[in-house]
Amino acid sequence: MNISYNWLKNYLNIDLAPEKVSEILTDIGLEIGSVEEIQSVKGGLEGLVIGEVLTCSKHPNADKLSVTTVNVGGEEPLPIVCGAPNVAAGQKVVVATVGTVLYDGDDSFKIKKAKMRGEASEGMICAEDEIGLGSSHDGIMVLPANVQVGTLAKDYFNIENDIVFEVDLTPNRVDAASHYGVARDLAAYLKQSGEAVELTLPSVDDFKIDNNNFPVDVTVENNEACPRYCGVTISDVKVAESPEWLQKRLKAIGLSPINNIVDVTNFVLHELGQPLHAFDGAITGDKVIVKTLDDGAEFETLDEVKRELSDKDLMICNAEEGMCIAGVFGGSKSGVSESTTKVFLESAYFNPVWVRKTAKRHTLSTDASFRFERGIDPNITVYALKRAALLIKEVAGGTISSEVTDIYPSPVQPFEVAISYKNVERLIGKDLGADRIKAIVTALEMEITEETAEGLSLLIPPYRVDVQREADVIEDILRIYGYNNIEMPSTVHSTIVYSQKPDDHKVKTRIANQLMSVGYNEIMCNSLTKADYYEALESYPRNQVVELANPLSNDLNGMRQTLLFGGLESIQHNRNRRNTDLKFFEFGNCYFYKAGTEKTDVNNYNEGQRLAMFLTGNKAQTNWNTPEQATSFFDLKNQIENILVRLGLTFDDFKEEDSTSDLLGDGLAYAAGKTVIEFGTVNGKLLKAFDIDAPVYYAEIDWDMLLKKSAKKEIIYKEISKFPEVKRDLALVLNKDVKFAQVKQIALKTEKKLLKSVSLFDVFEGEKLGEGKKSYAVSFILQDENATLKDKQIDKIMNKLMSTYEHQLGAQIRK
Repeated sequence: MNISYNWLKNYLNIDLAPEKVSEILTDIGLEIGSVEEIQSVKGGLEGLVIGEVLTCSKHPNADKLSVTTVNVGGEEPLPIVCGAPNVAAGQKVVVATVGTVLYDGDDSFKIKKAKMRGEASEGMICAEDEIGLGSSHDGIMVLPANVQVGTLAKDYFNIENDIVFEVDLTPNRVDAASHYGVARDLAAYLKQSGEAVELTLPSVDDFKIDNNNFPVDVTVENNEACPRYCGVTISDVKVAESPEWLQKRLKAIGLSPINNIVDVTNFVLHELGQPLHAFDGAITGDKVIVKTLDDGAEFETLDEVKRELSDKDLMICNAEEGMCIAGVFGGSKSGVSESTTKVFLESAYFNPVWVRKTAKRHTLSTDASFRFERGIDPNITVYALKRAALLIKEVAGGTISSEVTDIYPSPVQPFEVAISYKNVERLIGKDLGADRIKAIVTALEMEITEETAEGLSLLIPPYRVDVQREADVIEDILRIYGYNNIEMPSTVHSTIVYSQKPDDHKVKTRIANQLMSVGYNEIMCNSLTKADYYEALESYPRNQVVELANPLSNDLNGMRQTLLFGGLESIQHNRNRRNTDLKFFEFGNCYFYKAGTEKTDVNNYNEGQRLAMFLTGNKAQTNWNTPEQATSFFDLKNQIENILVRLGLTFDDFKEEDSTSDLLGDGLAYAAGKTVIEFGTVNGKLLKAFDIDAPVYYAEIDWDMLLKKSAKKEIIYKEISKFPEVKRDLALVLNKDVKFAQVKQIALKTEKKLLKSVSLFDVFEGEKLGEGKKSYAVSFILQDENATLKDKQIDKIMNKLMSTYEHQLGAQIRK
């Protein structure tokens, strides 16, 4: 959305530098994408002056050229060869002097001294199209005789320089989708900052009914779809080109002028955010009906496309047929044309849901539908109608020929919201003080209905459809106070989203805090992702992606099946900024479509919650006391084990398998019927695709299944044994392909009664062991809960274990 600074200053008495305005708007949530200086005429008519033709004679060597001398206010007249048929002595003309750059669209050329068929020429007498002031090329521009010679053309033609801000408007801020809306936000910031600014709307006090020559009876049959409908008629208008000031305003924000009536409706739209529609009065007749038509009815829109209507499409109709799809697009027959002499002017508030569904149904998106479907101000319709009617009288003549129709059976009420100072401080993280809070909400046009020591009761204007809860008001307070004015700590010691969730999220909060306590940072990635990430994947096939019917872009055209890609994007972003030692985790939903089934059947879709963990870089920042130590697979496994313990589980509660996921190079999977936990080293091809040149260790846990497994786990309490444990160690030389899980499983099967635990405390590989060999150092805990173990019992168990390892795994026992 483009905002003209000159236009903005019509409503706000400010003279801030454009850079400062850009900074303020960005700080209060209206992010500025670009700031561009523009001119109403390209080049600003620099180098052009008003001159007088002193002499004019036929060129001796060219029949269609004239040789002139022109006084431009210099010491000597300029010799200029001119090819225009209407040039003559005594004329006041526009002259481009030597060095002037003239523009023709994106092309340009520079005026130089030259000889034209042997005659000197030191300038150019200009036609209006040659300097961007019109389209005529019939001859040079001839100005009134009283124009002062030497006057700069940019001063004579009142060339206006302007600054245009490109506002990257978020979908919830339709209240700021206009010049007045932006001015209102800017005024709120300046007021709470102590600036003496005044926000003003143009007066409509001069509005009056001139006669009642063109009354129109309005009927609204569907008040749900159209809560408010206003209209007025204007007779004896003359449709023509808009005056210069109006064309300049529209051109500044990138709109092309059409005619004076349509231009006024566009002007008011971008001034106030209220869409208007001007109907040719000859088409409306004396009856306007707001209703739906039969399902399947045909209607031709302004773009001359015939569309099949739904019985859920609200229409503006005359007594016989539809004229306009309400809030979306006009009809091909009812628009204003050069022959129009009277108009019916509409200003309405349409139900956002109805407009949104109709726009989507017909794949139409207009300036009007953009605003209607997000919820405009229902209480500005009459003001906007009067404002437009007065402007039409100003630029097209005519008389207001009917009373104002205003059908508003159930006025939209302000939103009632109570805020507590305690919650404001808690959510913002700073005590702003009651006076500052009251100043901000007042500047935001929120009415304070009750004030106590604890907080405020407020009425929120209906145009703020995004502010209906206490948290919304607090966000608005912070926005106007300034995000940059809140001092941020250097580290964050809490989770992002879960600490205030209901009780059923306590487990998630507990695990999140546990990970935070060991240095992990929580990330939240977009559920929308690039569907092409899943091309050629077997674990998560491309045909299982839930695809969007109307994606925002090709990079956001599907729903994620795994949390991996969002995490890799985050790692890439951080590594590109020299932040290489990363520990991330994310709780998030993943989405799946049953490939080959009916896409319109919701039963063919499912979603599930996942917990992802990412490790890369070093364990800790390297310094004189901490040598560089890279993270490893076992660091990740240790944290997963800690999570399981916190939930009353161990790895033994699952079946261990080698991971077959093509997301991982090497990894393990733990299953309980289905895979619940999978972790390992991210596949090198994926890392290369994200330009990550360091190992990344990744774990993905099916959170829903893990919680179900935890809930089924039976907790058994028993008395602590009075008899001591005995620890024995073995060093086993094994083939490299033997997993520790096999070693542990064999031990627990061999001695079921007295063996309590098996753990690995060292792995060694070297030339002395032989090719393809490794050494496991394994600890065994033995305990009899009813008696003290004797050496003979212990030796018997250990000999049995060694014999079993030698027999089943081909192990060598190291001494």
